[in-house]
Amino acid sequence: MNRAFSYLQAFAALLCAGGLSVAQVNAMPLLPQVSDQALPIQLAQSDCYAIGQQVAAQNGGTLARASQSSRGGQPVCVIVVLVPGKDGQRPRRTEIVVPLN
Repeated sequence: MNRAFSYLQAFAALLCAGGLSVAQVNAMPLLPQVSDQALPIQLAQSDCYAIGQQVAAQNGGTLARASQSSRGGQPVCVIVVLVPGKDGQRPRRTEIVVPLN
């Protein structure tokens, strides 16, 4: 009985070690890290979060939410920005719709 238990322990340890190595392989980045060269594709072009960060910076607020939606058959980003209120008042919630292209 003890021998079967030790085989079971060894098998469980082997499975755990194999699972960790597979998890590390999956966690590797897909694109190579490039120092000063431009990437051949623009990843942030269709990223609503990146667009939301730009819109929030232009409006002087902070990004509260960025989500992709479809309006009139066209893909758009719905951006919610919190703009600070005047004289210590609550921040204003501004919803901005930006075309995704």
